Amino acid sequence: MFMQIRMIVTDLDGTLLRDDKTISTRTLSALKLCREKGLKIAYATARGHSSTILAPSEHFDGCVRINGANAFIGDTLIYERLMQTESVRGLLVAAENAGVMIVVESGSKHYANFDVTEKWSWITHYEPADFNVLDIQTEKIYAVIDSPEDADVIRNHLSDDLYLYVSRDNFAMVMHNEAIKSKAVEALAAHWDIELNEVVAFGDDTNDIDMLEHCGIGVAMENALDEVKAAADQICGTNEDDGIAKWLEENVLREAGCGESDSR
Repeated sequence: MFMQIRMIVTDLDGTLLRDDKTISTRTLSALKLCREKGLKIAYATARGHSSTILAPSEHFDGCVRINGANAFIGDTLIYERLMQTESVRGLLVAAENAGVMIVVESGSKHYANFDVTEKWSWITHYEPADFNVLDIQTEKIYAVIDSPEDADVIRNHLSDDLYLYVSRDNFAMVMHNEAIKSKAVEALAAHWDIELNEVVAFGDDTNDIDMLEHCGIGVAMENALDEVKAAADQICGTNEDDGIAKWLEENVLREAGCGESDSR
């Protein structure tokens, strides 16, 4: 082990979760052993409040949601960075006029200019939005990017306090500059009196890079994008091959005298 590790934070999709969106028995066992050892466990995801795959109370001490727009310990809000739709109205209207499918997320509600339930099965309800008058606080604006021109429309209407992130599957997000995983993870760690250099972070996509770079140890999955691997301190196995569990067994649990966690 490189240093004292007091906290583990992991991305979900492509990292902790297998491709079928489940967590292996071996990985859950490794996390449980780490918690019994006194480590805090958190996940950091771009997923919002409508995601019900995992409950922090069952396997985690805390969570970062919506790419860092907020962080929770149980039901207690620890960190939050929101946008007012009034400040992004020009972006929303320009995107709609250009034919971009766009969604505004606020809490568990979604406001959109298309039927999002047909696009994403995990969203079961949405409200048709008139972006000319919509006036709410929002954690995230996201859109379907079908061409470079779609991204340019959004990019050309960004204010200085916002950023645009486009994932590997052409899923675009617009968020507050301080709604990033590293900031939210830092808030969780500070609540537990843990320094960032005592945190190990796991990830696979470009929105994990800042988290991997700012935590004490950044570990990229073998299935991660090349730029994520380049930003990491280490590379572990794939999400399909218990990469996180094997890294924890080798670098945390072995030194604590724990045997290999149960197989999947």
